Amino acid sequence: MDIGIIGLPQSGKTTLFNSLTKGKARTHAFSSTDVEPNLGVVKVPDSRLEGLQSIFNPKRTIPAEVKYVDVTVSKGRGISGELMGYLSKVDAFLHVVRAFSDESIPHSEGSVDPERDVDIMNLELAFSDLAVIERRLLRIEESRKGAKAAERDSLVQEQDLLLQIKSALEKDVPVRKQSLAEHEARMIESYGFLTAKPLLIVLNIGEEQLPKAMPLEEELQSRYAHLGIAAICAKLEMELSQLSDAEAAEFRSAMGVGAGATNRIIQLSYDLLGLISFFTVASGEVKAWTIRRGMLAPRAAGKIHSDMERGFIRAEVVPYPDLMECGSLSEARKRGLLRLEGKNYVVRDGDVITFLFSV
Repeated sequence: MDIGIIGLPQSGKTTLFNSLTKGKARTHAFSSTDVEPNLGVVKVPDSRLEGLQSIFNPKRTIPAEVKYVDVTVSKGRGISGELMGYLSKVDAFLHVVRAFSDESIPHSEGSVDPERDVDIMNLELAFSDLAVIERRLLRIEESRKGAKAAERDSLVQEQDLLLQIKSALEKDVPVRKQSLAEHEARMIESYGFLTAKPLLIVLNIGEEQLPKAMPLEEELQSRYAHLGIAAICAKLEMELSQLSDAEAAEFRSAMGVGAGATNRIIQLSYDLLGLISFFTVASGEVKAWTIRRGMLAPRAAGKIHSDMERGFIRAEVVPYPDLMECGSLSEARKRGLLRLEGKNYVVRDGDVITFLFSV
């Protein structure tokens, strides 16, 4: 899972990036010359891996990973081609919106107003998509002149779809909210439209606002019901991320602060994208894999290796809770809890799977 962290200058997005990745990226005033993003990888915490470790005692345990890309989008500057190269490839966005007040850190818009900042970012993403559409429409018009009949029909279909999307974008309807048919969604996949990506708003609050975190979330959620919302103090989370797990837990307990930002944001990201995890045990490794909810077994096998999808025969499946109750695969098989599933099996969260294949 690749997540793009976006936000206006001085919103605290790099502070959040550091808190999530335990990184030490420089937090500073935005510069128009800043192009290279901050990149970081986070291991997805999953207590089920510990349970599997206790049963299989593997040589290696490999959790799923989330990759974070931290970039600044500034009002009116547009999104450069270089940044688009990063943003078009992510699966979703975390939009960091400033809600804290600090006179030493002036807001790029002159005042703290989360709803205004959300709208500004939505417009910037929409402008980027509109620019992509305009360029493609020009190329289609040029290509149609010398195209053969079959190719011309295909270009006309694409042109009509882009004009439909363009019209909706101009009415402030992002691509993710437009009612596109499955074949239409496939047709535009290669464009990497930014407003097509799921969006989670992270309301960056100050420490003094922590007791009001839930009401602040609810207030913003009332306006942006279709988006995920989380209120987090990025500055505090960044400081805690530099401590040991035991020290951070003790500090949280003393302050009455809940679970860390990493766990909560990863869970919200999974929910937003409709992701689940399944597990494999092979060659001395216990490994977690991330897939879309509703994925069939052969496609899940393909996440491991394309040969496994191509030569899929069947899957041996046992749900994690059943395996923990049995204590071993052999006992699960004896009790009839380890099932043989075919090509039409829909993988479920927590499945422990062995794929059988032949190529």
